[in-house]
Amino acid sequence: MIIQIKVPSPGESITEVEVTSWLVKNGDYVHKGQIIAEIDSDKATLEIFAEENGRITLMVKKGERVRVGDILCIIDSSFRIPSPASKKILKEKNISVKSVQGTGKHGRITKTDCIFHLEKNKIPFFRCKKTTPLSSLRRKLSERLVYAKNQTASLTTFNEVNMLEIFLIRKKYKDLFKKKHGVNLGFMSFFTMSCVRALQLYPDVNAMINGEEKINFEYYDSAILGMHKIMERPVVVNGSIEIRPMMYLALSYDHRIIDGKESVGFLVSVKESIENPIKFLMGGNEENVSKKLEL
Repeated sequence: MIIQIKVPSPGESITEVEVTSWLVKNGDYVHKGQIIAEIDSDKATLEIFAEENGRITLMVKKGERVRVGDILCIIDSSFRIPSPASKKILKEKNISVKSVQGTGKHGRITKTDCIFHLEKNKIPFFRCKKTTPLSSLRRKLSERLVYAKNQTASLTTFNEVNMLEIFLIRKKYKDLFKKKHGVNLGFMSFFTMSCVRALQLYPDVNAMINGEEKINFEYYDSAILGMHKIMERPVVVNGSIEIRPMMYLALSYDHRIIDGKESVGFLVSVKESIENPIKFLMGGNEENVSKKLEL
């Protein structure tokens, strides 16, 4: 549809105005409500707005004087802007932009719009594809994942832990640890000790189902602990907001043997140990840190 944008009346007794500026170029795509021009009269300056989305055609030049009611520009509201991906499809299939209904922002034609148009009008659409064989590792992994999905009831429980106390211990002892053992003091040692404590409290996290029997092991068998990236985030500490190094923990487990109580309790235990390592991992005595780290 062609929309005519005419010169409005700035006020009583004014019959002529001057186009002082165009804020768009000829052929631009404009949006409904967008300011496209400014006009001046003896009494006021008025802004001209686009009445619809579409491609604009300017009918007068900047600085030209026009009468109230004259046509300033026209907007073709049937025009739609195709995305780069949809433009390629339209060109390949020789389809007019006006024939495709755009569902994107401001009526933009998306790739999905083009595919829908092709299917609706029974126009064959072929996508390039490349077939490559899976590696033996990927095939075996796929088989095991499908098997695990079909044989277990997998759930995941999340919690987050404040890493500040571990950071402080690591900062204090990392040089001594490196000198004594020749390797860097990482976080895994603290998480290992925390998990050992948590497993003593919740032993079923170390169990598996075999038919109608439960088997407990000395290693993880029915759960996996995921440790996410450490990021500084604002947290509430004693009523104040402070920045702390925080890490998300995720425990994925077999719900056939581990209930919510055990999974949540296990993560809470790990959280307690990491956030208060002196109390829960060092027996309440900081002097035990050196002993635990074998310094």
